[in-house]
Amino acid sequence: MAPSNTSIKLVRNIPSGTPTLDDFKIETIETPTKDSLKPDQVLVRTLYLSCDPYFRGRLTGTRDSYVASFAPGKPIEGLGVGIVEASTSSKFSEGDLVTGGSFLWETRHVLSESEITKVPSNTGISPANYLGVLGMPSFTAYVGLVSLCSPKAGETILVSAASGAVGQMVVQLAKARGLRVIGAAGSDDKVDFVKSLGADVVFNYKTCGSLQETVKKAAPQGIDIYFDNVGGELLDVALSSMKFNGRIAACGMISQYNATPETAYRIKNLVNIVPKKVSIFGFIVTDYYSKPDYKNFIDEVSASLQQGKVQYKLDEVTGLENAPQALLDLFEGKNFGKRVVKVTDTNQRL
Repeated sequence: MAPSNTSIKLVRNIPSGTPTLDDFKIETIETPTKDSLKPDQVLVRTLYLSCDPYFRGRLTGTRDSYVASFAPGKPIEGLGVGIVEASTSSKFSEGDLVTGGSFLWETRHVLSESEITKVPSNTGISPANYLGVLGMPSFTAYVGLVSLCSPKAGETILVSAASGAVGQMVVQLAKARGLRVIGAAGSDDKVDFVKSLGADVVFNYKTCGSLQETVKKAAPQGIDIYFDNVGGELLDVALSSMKFNGRIAACGMISQYNATPETAYRIKNLVNIVPKKVSIFGFIVTDYYSKPDYKNFIDEVSASLQQGKVQYKLDEVTGLENAPQALLDLFEGKNFGKRVVKVTDTNQRL
């Protein structure tokens, strides 16, 4: 009897506003077999899937983006890690652990050999770590901070969503380079976690009162670097607090992803960019995988991981059927760390 196969599909695009569970559909579909594979394809059993803020843009249906929107009636797709169960490719064999950015939100699915990369197994490292500490979010932190903002020892950095998938690595990369780190997080537990990473000052942006006064107190001389994961009011405050020749890594603006024209936050302090000569870097991390930055990142973080010098918090949700809610939670800040979905299957085998 063929193992069951669950698929999470998009029902409709959501151009604006807040997505709901009704926008997703859970289906049981036919399970691919080795006989169904074309040349240079693999059948992958999914172990972990990544939930990422950039998915909100893919839910809109827009065609004017750096990444294609999800199509109604088709499975959600994104970063994942899985086990090869069958292969017609000379590059991959049954039992290989693989990762890639085109994993379907299905228990089992077919990928071409060009869509996946083999990663080490039997190393004691959880496969989920290839979506976290050694994955795209951490590399995003490296590119935004190291490659673009060129941090210098003694500078001050403000990191928003400092306990999140990207932010927690920004904090540690910055401390390793001798920066004074100020972190913003959305709960007292998250504040404690960011402090444990070595941040010098951490505040709960939901309970601190005036963001302007809180940031001013934390950085009375101003900010050299702002690593922005949230946009909105905190970006505005950072713009008012930047030092001359300050740099801003514009990584994400999750506070605005579900905003409507009526509720969107209007930035007031853009005028500071010119007289203070502030540089703002918008970037897409996939542009850097083919550059030396990626090897530099892997070398640094792998060594730090082996030496026990880096921490990374995963927020794991169990069950593919719970993936839609796991994703929606991101937009309300209900995750604590890098959110991944552990895909369960009663017929698992290696």
